[in-house]
Amino acid sequence: MLVSLRWLKDYVDIEMSTKELAGKLTMAGLEVESIEESGPGFTGVIVSRIDSVKPHPDSKKLSLCEVWTGTETLPIVCGAPNVAEGMLTPLATVGATIPGGYTIKRSRIRGELSEGMLCSDEELGIGDDASGIMALPDTLKPGDDLADALDLKDITFDVSITPNRSDCLSILGIAREIAAITGKAMRYPDMTVSESGEDIRDITSVDILSPDLCPRYSARIIRNVTVRPSPLWIKLRLEAVGLRAINNVVDVTNFIMMEMGQPLHAFDFRYLEEGRIVVRGAGEGEEFISLDEKTRTLRADTLMICDGVKPVAVAGIMGGLNSEVTDDTETVLLESAYFNPASIRRSSRALGMSTDAAFRFERGIDPEGVIKASNRAARLIAETSGGTVCRGFIDAYPRKIEPVTDIPLRLQRVQALAGITIEEGSAVSILKNLEMKVVRDGAGTYRVTPPTFRVDISREADLIEEITRIYGYDKIPVTLPRQSTVSEIRDRKRTLMETIRIVLNGMGYSEVINYSFTSPMLADRLNLPENDEGRRYVRIKNPLTEETSVMRTVLTYGFLETAFRNANTGTQDLKMFEMGKVFIGTGEDTLPHERERLGGFISGSRFGDLWHFNDEESDFYDLKGAVENVFDSLKIHDVIYRSGCTVPFLHPGRSCDIIAAGRHIGFLGEIHPDVLENMDLKNRVVIFELELQELLDLFTGDIQYQEIPRYPASSRDVAFVVDSALEAERIIDLARGKQEKLLENVCVFDVYSGKGIPEGMKSIALRFTYRSPARTLTDEEVNASHKDLVDGIVKTTGAKIRGMEV
Repeated sequence: MLVSLRWLKDYVDIEMSTKELAGKLTMAGLEVESIEESGPGFTGVIVSRIDSVKPHPDSKKLSLCEVWTGTETLPIVCGAPNVAEGMLTPLATVGATIPGGYTIKRSRIRGELSEGMLCSDEELGIGDDASGIMALPDTLKPGDDLADALDLKDITFDVSITPNRSDCLSILGIAREIAAITGKAMRYPDMTVSESGEDIRDITSVDILSPDLCPRYSARIIRNVTVRPSPLWIKLRLEAVGLRAINNVVDVTNFIMMEMGQPLHAFDFRYLEEGRIVVRGAGEGEEFISLDEKTRTLRADTLMICDGVKPVAVAGIMGGLNSEVTDDTETVLLESAYFNPASIRRSSRALGMSTDAAFRFERGIDPEGVIKASNRAARLIAETSGGTVCRGFIDAYPRKIEPVTDIPLRLQRVQALAGITIEEGSAVSILKNLEMKVVRDGAGTYRVTPPTFRVDISREADLIEEITRIYGYDKIPVTLPRQSTVSEIRDRKRTLMETIRIVLNGMGYSEVINYSFTSPMLADRLNLPENDEGRRYVRIKNPLTEETSVMRTVLTYGFLETAFRNANTGTQDLKMFEMGKVFIGTGEDTLPHERERLGGFISGSRFGDLWHFNDEESDFYDLKGAVENVFDSLKIHDVIYRSGCTVPFLHPGRSCDIIAAGRHIGFLGEIHPDVLENMDLKNRVVIFELELQELLDLFTGDIQYQEIPRYPASSRDVAFVVDSALEAERIIDLARGKQEKLLENVCVFDVYSGKGIPEGMKSIALRFTYRSPARTLTDEEVNASHKDLVDGIVKTTGAKIRGMEV
């Protein structure tokens, strides 16, 4: 919110520097984000007095003036029709600059010397009147700088107001804060009204049909209004806070909104059919043209201000084009009301109308300030327009808003929460300076009633916060928090997750956090069948967009979206993982199943842009190796990668289910080409997903050690020619199933098919490693054990030995 220092000084004396004031406000909780100095768009312009006026000898429209500057008399040629002797007016002296990039020079006009220029307010950029030179008040002194004389220089603070401090969305609100901080007295504006004999109740009426949305509505009538430009002092104050001057009536409503925080609206009374106001809800789908000339389609929960026939304003947000004040308006109905904050917030969001009025109403205004603001505005409209205020006002108040009273306050509690000792007298004085009523209730206890404009105060903690912030947060000593010396107890789940992070980060995988909100198109793009649990969405009641309207059922879709965004920026090589929840719906009135999963993704080059490697693309086995490293780090053994995976978005021949301890815990595989096409991805993509809870059940965190072998190992290599459908894992399981004591390890080191291998067959080469923990093995012992294993494999699988005798 922009705050004018000049405007603040109307209500409170400010003696400190601008920088010091900004610091005080910030420490009191009203952060000053920036400070800007502003001034007129001219230089070298002074107050002058016209001492004589004579006709120009060579022009009927020009006059020769002798102008007193306070130190000398200058000849000035002027063409303004209102020039007159004794008139005080602005003089742009030789060398002065005025808006438009003009510099005043000594010149001859029709042969007569002119040493300056008498200016209109339009030429100086401080008004719209170009009909003649500007007439200045007689109280000014010739020779004074015009910017200083008219108080055109100002300093503007940009103050960040927290949502709970709606009372500070006004100049008076900030002035009250300054008065409380500095101990200065507040000067409130005059709100008395001079009224005519005509009673408002003989002219209009107010009916509130939706009292829950509009607890209070007041109206005043101002007759014989002349709509014209506002006085300079109003224009300057509005412009300082970022508002454009329009006319005296509209400007006064904006002025009061910024001065007192109470939004107002002025209706041209002649356009109010039946001459009355009706406050009601809108009809569903009803249309209304607002002041910005846009047609709005209304919802049934939108509160409307209507006359006897039609809507004339969206309550608390914006008036209608059909009742706006125009240049020929003569009678004004002035609205001042209190609207339900939730209603205004809801309607403002639904209509996309974020106005200054809505901003204040939706945060809560002072319900007891409604009449004060109405009186103040009626007085100013009458003064600036020459109008008369009709006797009395209408105050429809069907739902009394009860103020908060008698909040208990314990000084002992103040010290406990603030962490400092604040003297009893100081605490009470602070509350009174904040315009609160304080009554002693006993030793060290009080009952406090906040003013009605402090809608944020309702309990003891709120009072303690007020005392502390005005006393000064900077006076609270800095202390270190007490820390326990007990070592941290780490749970298994955190240990599991950190272990996974270390392993995958070490392999070059980056952890990502994708949104849990996703698109309902997920299932179609992943080619999920109709009965798949991935289609059991949990829908969000108030989604930001359709693309984020359901909760995700798999991690895979988030990986694919991330890959698509990276591909659009030229990044194709990706290795990433995520640990997060998926949500499987269970019905309308039941909570969904929330499952935590670990997912991984790889795509693009295997080694990156390295000169000594070929441009090899990542494949299934790269990610399988990462999964195996995770299992090894978690000490989860006997993991089976079983073919025949039926996950619909995976390639059927390049995917597998992951089995551990007899339980299905996840899947691994390439994304199906059709899914890649759906996601507009070009590269091969491999993903895995594992159930985190299953990993946690299998993970113990225990570390077992064994002695480093003292005796050497002996290895034997065998190549088996087998059916191409036979998995290497089957041969390895057979070898281990023999429970051969000397067998330490068996692994695949080569798979080959092609020349020399019958069609439909493949060669799987395995390395068998033998070792004894007690002695060095002889060749005879190794060969005997090896022959038993190989014979068993040949007999069970029908394999043949390639290129060697057994």
